[in-house]
Order: sequence, then structure tokens, then C-alpha cells
Amino acid sequence: MIEELHTGRVLQLSLNRPGKRNALNAALSKALVDSLDAADADPGVGAILLRGNGPSFCAGMDLREALENDSDPLAGVHEQLFTTIMRLRKPLIAAVHGTTLAGGTGLVANAHIVVASPDAQFGLTEIRIGLWPVLVFRACALAMGERRATELSLTGRLIAAGEALQYGLVTEIAPDPHARALEIATMLSGYSANALGAGLEYVRKIRNQSWDEAGRLGREVRAELMAHPDFREASQRFLGRGK
Repeated sequence: MIEELHTGRVLQLSLNRPGKRNALNAALSKALVDSLDAADADPGVGAILLRGNGPSFCAGMDLREALENDSDPLAGVHEQLFTTIMRLRKPLIAAVHGTTLAGGTGLVANAHIVVASPDAQFGLTEIRIGLWPVLVFRACALAMGERRATELSLTGRLIAAGEALQYGLVTEIAPDPHARALEIATMLSGYSANALGAGLEYVRKIRNQSWDEAGRLGREVRAELMAHPDFREASQRFLGRGK
């Protein structure tokens, strides 16, 4: 379900249900949550790259599996999956191609950096089947703003890569999104794991905080980072380049 490849300090995770356009059934969703959480806890991993095998990044929830169950067994694991951005302390970079729908767009919104192919398409299409993108909405609103996420949820329309870039869902468009995402992930994996983790946690903590509280947290995090050996060692290397 998930292919894993270590490239230096980058862990590449590939959704591997190409015949189903990487639709998120229970097995794939659980495997992805487990892989992301394991990577976040692994000191040997500096950054995570997420991609999809086959013609699409991810087609969203596996509807056939959902219709075969009387209840919603995926709700718990999807809640974990679509709030990944709220707990990862390592950067997640997504390389996106093809048509990426519903929960697939939710995965994209949970990445810190998104590189898309020029022909990529995105959509919150749940309304077309009588649903609302409840579990992915928070991450989509975080990426694009509440008004745009609401509009896309109401209309179920598809947006092209250029429009997704304009809205903030995509951060960059590249002819070869995987190669470019790997380049970015490799660069980030060489930075201080302590600084990356503390920085991402700081971004989460100050969300919706008052200006004064955000400032207090910022002073605390800055002091902790400057007391860490990574800061001293990297600063000394930087200063040494000018000699």
C-alpha cells in the first residue's frame, strides 16, 4: 500500500494503489498514518516526501469500501490522517500530479510544501455525492482561507494547478514535481532537526493566539533555539566562510 524509499535523510512515501488512483481505503489510510508517525519519530529522517504512483496523486476516499459498510470505520483514521499538519515536527513535501480529489486535496493541504505538475487538478468534490469535506476542511481552510475553502466545498468544482497556486494550496509548479520536491526535501533534511521541529511547533502554537501571547511564545522558542548546540555549530560554520 505504501512504498518507502530512504534517500539520504529524506523518506519518500509513495501511495501505491495505482489501479484505484490511490483511493484511500482503510488499509492505505492506516499505513500512511503509521508511516508518517514513524518517520516523525525517526531521528534518521530529516524530511518526508509524499507522492502517488500511477496516473493520479490521490482520488480521495474509496467509495466502494465506504458503501459496503453500515458505519464509518474510516472516520478515526481519517481524522488522524487529515490533521497530520497539526502534529508533524518534520517538514512534509508533497509532489502532486494528475487529478487529485476530495481527500486527496485534503492530503495536499496537510503538506507544508506542495509541488504540482502543470496539468494537476484539485477539487473538494464531496458535495457531488451528498457529502461535505468535513474532515479535510480545517486543513484546506488553513491553506487557502475559509472563504475559498467554503466556495470550493459548495461548488465541487475542479481547479487547475495555476489556480491552486494562486489560492495557496500549491506552493510551486514544476514540470517534474517529484524531482523538484526531492530537491527541496533534501535541502530541508540538511537543516537542524531541532530548529525545524521547534519552528513547526511554534507555528501551530501561535495560531489564533493574541499578539502578546505569540510574542511571549516567540521569545521562549528563540531562547531555546539559541541555547541549542545546533545554533552555535551552524553559526560558527557560517562565520567561518567569511574568513
